Amino acid sequence: MKIIFVKDFTEFPGLRHCSISEDSGELYYHKVLNSEFANSLSDKSDLILNLDQTTGYPPSFLDEAIGNLVYDFTLDVVKSNLKIISEEEPDLLDLIEKETFPQWEKRRVDSVKPKKTKRHEPWFRFLNGSLTKTQG
Repeated sequence: MKIIFVKDFTEFPGLRHCSISEDSGELYYHKVLNSEFANSLSDKSDLILNLDQTTGYPPSFLDEAIGNLVYDFTLDVVKSNLKIISEEEPDLLDLIEKETFPQWEKRRVDSVKPKKTKRHEPWFRFLNGSLTKTQG
């Protein structure tokens, strides 16, 4: 089991996309969360995402970062292998569970691709049941 902290990426989480904000949810997903999650799957261990010790979150930051994870790995895989914790903002956990998870799983099922506002290095995804690193 590994714990990662958003605060190690930034104390000041930004908005949804790279094109409108520094330290965006899009950037966090591609720079940190995607590879950490893929590594935890490869190691057959759980990943804990700690949301505490930042200045707070625009809802779009978490929606984009965690939503992309659901899109690339499926909701079942994310729920089975990721634990999100926050003592400082427990309401965020409810928001993620009730809104982000189902909305992004629907997007995945309907093949509505996430918007990318910057070119990112290839990232991990589940394709045909296998962990694969590809350019989106």
